[in-house]
Amino acid sequence: MEDFPDMHQGNDPEDIGSFQGERRKIIQPTFLKDPKLEKLKAVLVDWINSTLKEEHIVVQSLEEDIFDGLVLHHLLRRLAGVHLSVEEIAVTSAAQTRKLELILEALNEKLGLQDSSLTRWSVKLIHNKDLLATLHLLVAMVRCFQPNLELPPNVRVEVVLLEVNRSGIKSEKEIEILTVESNSTTDSLSSSDSEDPIEQLLKLEPHKINTVKQAIMHFVNKKMSTLGLQVTDMEKQLQNVTLALDLLNDIGLPTTNIDPQEWEIEELEENI
Repeated sequence: MEDFPDMHQGNDPEDIGSFQGERRKIIQPTFLKDPKLEKLKAVLVDWINSTLKEEHIVVQSLEEDIFDGLVLHHLLRRLAGVHLSVEEIAVTSAAQTRKLELILEALNEKLGLQDSSLTRWSVKLIHNKDLLATLHLLVAMVRCFQPNLELPPNVRVEVVLLEVNRSGIKSEKEIEILTVESNSTTDSLSSSDSEDPIEQLLKLEPHKINTVKQAIMHFVNKKMSTLGLQVTDMEKQLQNVTLALDLLNDIGLPTTNIDPQEWEIEELEENI
């Protein structure tokens, strides 16, 4: 950790002195031109503009167009159906802050973040045009309200963690994760979804297969009750082709030209 006792409030373009006694993260200037970060910002801008297209709201800069609450209010109303009694355009800083307080309170609730101390954004950070906090908030909104939107994966930036006190400014560097890598689990689930259901069933543990068998027997008996038939042993009774054909007829599936005395169970399965 480094000390900078001679750094004064007036020398810092982001007015660090206003955060006296707080710890604040600022993206390293060299990372602001990182291609992955620029791509993430572009995707978020496009997402906002497409979402609010019918309301004729156009965002050009995440740093300059989010801080007053106007865009966030419209996104909240559009995506979550939440209507707040706030002024449409807040002109003064105090009015913008009050508006942001109501908006972020409602947003955090919709995002399932009841404890605001656990969030990576705040009214003060958003209103002070903090890019890092704004990105964290927008990414969380995308994940919640439009999870199918593909965000650039593995976006990380180096940040400077600043702590301002009477003796000066202390700083240290760390890596901040904005989006995670592509989830291999999701990919495997996608391939599993396209797999044949019987193949998936055969991969289940024995006790789970028994549960499925019980469910099938319940379904069969419910359908066959009007015929006075009941299944108590799937392995033995469902090899009875006549019983299987009665079940097919009962649920409305065609069994034309099938002679139960001439068909083995394997041939019946092919016709089904």
